[in-house]
Amino acid sequence: MAIASDETTRICNHCDRPIPSSNIDLHYAHCVRNLEKCKVCGDMVPKKHAQEHFLNTHAPVACSLCSETMEREILAIHKGENCPQRIVTCEFCEFPLPAIDLAEHQEVCGNRTELCHLCNRYIRLRERYNHESRCTGVAENVGSSRDVRAAEREQGAQRRQPPEYSRRRLLFTIAITGIAVLLGSLFFQKKTETSQVH
Repeated sequence: MAIASDETTRICNHCDRPIPSSNIDLHYAHCVRNLEKCKVCGDMVPKKHAQEHFLNTHAPVACSLCSETMEREILAIHKGENCPQRIVTCEFCEFPLPAIDLAEHQEVCGNRTELCHLCNRYIRLRERYNHESRCTGVAENVGSSRDVRAAEREQGAQRRQPPEYSRRRLLFTIAITGIAVLLGSLFFQKKTETSQVH
């Protein structure tokens, strides 16, 4: 039904829309009875769907990865950039793991070594990019890196001889733990038998 362009309109006090003056009373009665203005976005929604509108559009949501609650609008950004449980890959081994564990993993993974085929030295993965830009491709004459590493290991082994008392303490701790587990299992077994009798 076409509305004549010269017909005057009035603004509905409930929905703030222009309504033809001849229909304003009927519209207003219908509008107040059936529509509600969303307190968050200002959209007019049917009263019977107001709660559903709020839950689907504005209610805080929990991240499926870390359970943190946030507004729906930032959930995608959170999951992609901020969530500690989002899956990221290690820059050294490309292993996928939660972001919260990345720093600890890369600390260990970056200390692994690979042989540089230009200079025949073992280079830490975390230093590989810097090494590749500086590597001259000339092998050093200090002997093979395996020989150097073997000598370093021998020196380290001589320096790090564990004292005897720490071995005794370890054995004592293992023995006490074993006794505690044994006593605990016996106590639990007796408690279960007693509860079955009653």
